[in-house]
Amino acid sequence: MKKKATKKLMKVIEWSEEDQCYIGSALPLIGHCCHGKDEISVLRQLNEIITSWENCDPLQDSQKNYTGKFLLRISPELHKTLAIQAQQRNTSLNRLCEELLLR
Repeated sequence: MKKKATKKLMKVIEWSEEDQCYIGSALPLIGHCCHGKDEISVLRQLNEIITSWENCDPLQDSQKNYTGKFLLRISPELHKTLAIQAQQRNTSLNRLCEELLLR
């Protein structure tokens, strides 16, 4: 993320009756992300979070072409369970996993 983008963030610190503490966010990018007993400590945390965002690598190019394939490593037990479920539903393992991920 570029520093210019984070400079435009609005830092919000508000009291939460439910949580009985102050909660910080940096709108519109970062929702409730830190909390503390006073506004100063929340502001410090919020500034650290924003700085870490500034130092992150940008997201991969959104124009990237996705193939619809990726490798997923799971335990052999889960693999077996999913394969059995797919057979019981008379569908492929890929289709079952896709349905489960869409939930």
